[in-house]
Amino acid sequence: MPPIPESKPYRIGRSRTGLGLFATKPIKKGTKIIRYFGPLLDAHNEKHDAIENKYLFQINKRWTIDGSIRKNIARYINHSCKPNAESDVNVRKRKVTIRAIKKIEPGDEINYDYGTEYFKAFLKPIGCKCDACEKKRAKKAAEAKAERAADKAKSKTGKASSAKTKKAKGAVADKVKTKTKTKTKTKTKTNAKTKVAADKAKTKAANSKAGKTNAAGKSKAATKTKAVSKAKSKAKTVSKSASKVTARATASKAKAKSATKAATKAKQAKRPASKRTRKA
Repeated sequence: MPPIPESKPYRIGRSRTGLGLFATKPIKKGTKIIRYFGPLLDAHNEKHDAIENKYLFQINKRWTIDGSIRKNIARYINHSCKPNAESDVNVRKRKVTIRAIKKIEPGDEINYDYGTEYFKAFLKPIGCKCDACEKKRAKKAAEAKAERAADKAKSKTGKASSAKTKKAKGAVADKVKTKTKTKTKTKTKTNAKTKVAADKAKTKAANSKAGKTNAAGKSKAATKTKAVSKAKSKAKTVSKSASKVTARATASKAKAKSATKAATKAKQAKRPASKRTRKA
């Protein structure tokens, strides 16, 4: 690391990207801070044109400064997308000076914009690490983190809401089930009552029918009994009549027999006594 006189308002120090140049004293806006120097490379020279490194500073299409030498302290100045200094190129004298474009406080890192070509070729592939880009990345990361947290919270809220909805649906389903069960029980009870009533009605009807049948049977039996009684009564009457007729007939026979005997006796009384004696 090359020595820097104390009179100079800068020092070489550790930066985010490696080594960097830092202000040791306040530097006013417009102040020329340091010269960027090194061997001049001619594009028309094949050997010069073949040199490649990160410290080449192009003045114009022909001339380029090779700032890779250690004495070139300006090579430690890093790139920034929002710099506090700039490169002041004098094409005629082929000189480059770094100048402050704003007030630089002690301890601030001095930086300038390397240009679009250098940025695309060397910085973009690895990502710019200047304060502005780091802040931008940090901001984006914070926003992304906040967004993820919001999404997570939303997801949790959604899950909680979904769980609540599911719970509410479950409660409604339970209520519906309970109502359905109650209705089913009521219906079952009603059906049972209806069945019992129907069974009672059937039993009553059957009993009524049986009663009617019994009554009819009893009525028929009574009628039959009456008929039998009548028949018996008639038979008795006929029997009595027959007995009377028989008695009359017997009486008539007895009378006839008595009459016959009387007639016989009368005949015998009329016959002569001789005849009666002979006979005797």
